[in-house]
Amino acid sequence: MTNLLVGGVGGTVLSIILAIIILLAMICVHELGHFAAGRFLRFKIDEFSVGFGPAVLRHRGKKRGIVFSLRAIPLGGYCAFEGEDKAEASPDCFNCKKPWQRIIVLFAGAAFNYLLALLLIVIAFFAFGLPCYKIDGVKPAEGAFAEYAFCKGDILLGVDGEDVYSPSDIIYALKGREQGEEVLFTVLRGGKRCEVAVALREDCNFTNSSQISKLWRALGADTYESADGLYWCVSSQNVKFGLGETLCKSLIYSAKTASAIFRVLGELLCGNLSVTAMGGPITTIRLTGQMAVQGAQGFLMIAAYIGVNLAVFNLLPIPSLDGSKIVFCLIEWIFKKPVPRKAEAVIHTVGLILIIGFAVLADVLQFARC
Repeated sequence: MTNLLVGGVGGTVLSIILAIIILLAMICVHELGHFAAGRFLRFKIDEFSVGFGPAVLRHRGKKRGIVFSLRAIPLGGYCAFEGEDKAEASPDCFNCKKPWQRIIVLFAGAAFNYLLALLLIVIAFFAFGLPCYKIDGVKPAEGAFAEYAFCKGDILLGVDGEDVYSPSDIIYALKGREQGEEVLFTVLRGGKRCEVAVALREDCNFTNSSQISKLWRALGADTYESADGLYWCVSSQNVKFGLGETLCKSLIYSAKTASAIFRVLGELLCGNLSVTAMGGPITTIRLTGQMAVQGAQGFLMIAAYIGVNLAVFNLLPIPSLDGSKIVFCLIEWIFKKPVPRKAEAVIHTVGLILIIGFAVLADVLQFARC
């Protein structure tokens, strides 16, 4: 009993450490993007920091006077430009630069996140293959449902001629189709790629992309019971492809991961997805850690997922995020006059408070549901 307890605690601590490492690395890469673009365009940079809080290590460069610091709280970082949040001090301060130059610097953070995420996806796909869904059991049926059905061991590659990267791809391909309707799937069966017609076991009246159980019921997947509850006879199976196809699938996978964020936000705004399905920083750390401790593939894939999400989320036109700051730069560029700096600062402050409030609410609802 003691060994199990120690192992459980050790595993939890390790998962938290790995999650923090991933989040810190992605945030630092984001800030490195701002830093690199700022240096290239000759912005005056005051400090580049890894972490928040009191400084543990500080070094000031002799040539440009940039302070590089390592701080005590490893939950973020920042690249501080001169004149970004205070009075303009020199011709090279942030707000003295041309709007298009500021836009490049603001966009560079997200670009660095996305490029690193894409690299991690390519590495994971080459090393382990693309994670696909394998049907480990098919529910017994009669008539057309038995004739037009998956076989045990089928690995799902595509639906209606489109590749499958996640259950949501299948959900949106089947949305609105009715029970008994035949759908053409591309599967790997006995090591050979083939087309299989599958009759849907129930109507596919999906309302959001999280209705995974409804999807597997419609496809006729069987279930099994364990001490922890009822589970679907569906597992993950890595499938390797050639060089060109792997690179192509890596790019598409990253794009689909990015587009999923907009889809989820749309479902949330339309009321089709509950806030309880979201998560704040605590939930993010917990889920990231759970994936990261599953091995090298899990570590690479969750790091890539965080990277893509961070890139896309930061470019949304929400006050305090880079996307909102880009909007203000565009307004200044178009109308040749900036929005009053004090008004912009107030808008970003209010936006930051709302983001923090939403993140806390999402975590509270997650814990309440548990």
